Amino acid sequence: MESIQDLLAQKAALEKKIAEAQRTAKADAIAKVKALMAEYGLTAADLAGKAPGAPKADGTKKVAAKYRDPATGQSWTGRGLKPKWLQAALTTGKSLEDFAI
Repeated sequence: MESIQDLLAQKAALEKKIAEAQRTAKADAIAKVKALMAEYGLTAADLAGKAPGAPKADGTKKVAAKYRDPATGQSWTGRGLKPKWLQAALTTGKSLEDFAI
């Protein structure tokens, strides 16, 4: 029967071999990718699926504000939770329409 020290030494040696094998595999994969990029004239932007200066692929747009606090100029689009400035104003008796743009 092997001792715990022998087993731990074997474990450490195996972990070292595994780490080395992972580094080698990663380096090989990077070399293959670089070779393919050079062969086809690709850039990192091509791999990300974005052309320089192209609009966002997910189609998101900035939403225009619907409500504004005339005192501070803070605004809210009407989406998500109401901001604190608007909640405070509504508790004082003002209506949402008072802040419509």
